Amino acid sequence: MCGRFAASSSVEDLVAFFEIDEVVEPLPAPRYNVAPTSLIAAVLAQVGESRAQRRLAALRWGLVPSWAKDPDHGARLINARVETVADKPSFRAALARRRCLIPADGYFEWRAHTPALGKPVKQPYFIAPRNGQPLAMAGLYEYWRGPDRSWLVTAAIITTEATDQLGLVHDRMPMVVPPQNWDTWLDPEVRGPVTELLTAPTAEVWFHPVSQAVNRVANDGPQLLEPIELSE
Repeated sequence: MCGRFAASSSVEDLVAFFEIDEVVEPLPAPRYNVAPTSLIAAVLAQVGESRAQRRLAALRWGLVPSWAKDPDHGARLINARVETVADKPSFRAALARRRCLIPADGYFEWRAHTPALGKPVKQPYFIAPRNGQPLAMAGLYEYWRGPDRSWLVTAAIITTEATDQLGLVHDRMPMVVPPQNWDTWLDPEVRGPVTELLTAPTAEVWFHPVSQAVNRVANDGPQLLEPIELSE
């Protein structure tokens, strides 16, 4: 799964990298320790007269289906498995018409580690692109209307089985959308087997152990991404 990630790029950098046409304010501040139910920046498409316009907007991480009775439902739906996303009632409507890109510096996963002179711990690792560019994680978003008639817009990240070296850290990983597929993935008019547009990030990422400080959601800052040496 993907349960924590870093998203520290400035709005200006995201606008340039994703060729954004419109920024919808307010956007969340850059963070190095993004947790479920946080506001996150996402790239959406709005169909225009000539082409789909890319918008950068804030969504809440944790998808709340339109039919859910309360927004707490979304705390459990931070990820959507690519193997079942087209069939699950919680995700299939969003997959058909509400797809997005979720920018990230990289993401965190935890692996069991037992030091020679200590108790077993869940050791966090940071997994990020080798080229330093943002990951364009494949996302879905949904609208939920509350009893007060206000709207909540929420999102989930699509994951797949981890392979190669990443499988040594965790058995799941987020899927990404290659740049050549961004327009097609975002276009709500595109139907069919859209998950074929996605790929796993195994060839373009590296990983390293990081401080246990990332376990506390309140902790933030670039120091959370720094490599550490593990005791044997």
